Amino acid sequence: QVQLVESGGGLVQSGGSLRLSCAASGSIFDINRVAWFRQTPGTQRELVAHITNGNTDYADSVKGRFTISSDNAKNTVYLQMNSLKPEDTAVYYCNCVVRYVSYWGQGTQVTVSS
Repeated sequence: QVQLVESGGGLVQSGGSLRLSCAASGSIFDINRVAWFRQTPGTQRELVAHITNGNTDYADSVKGRFTISSDNAKNTVYLQMNSLKPEDTAVYYCNCVVRYVSYWGQGTQVTVSS
């Protein structure tokens, strides 16, 4: 079992920055992928950024503004979000695929005011 706990969400003005953290615990060996998703009411969960086999990739809507990174010593994944826009408002979820089983955090709300 893997447990994921997100933190760092909140309210920020347009153009501001936030850094989300996702602390992992449990049987975190053989990680296939770590990722951040986001979801707004009535929509499907959207992949924002991921690290797979050491390679990073981003949704077109966040390229150049968001950066995903990991600190293996701390078992923590980060999402640095800069130049935030109101359309970035969502609940952000951390996701980890370990031995091809997907685990989710509880989500953290990010609200960007205009």
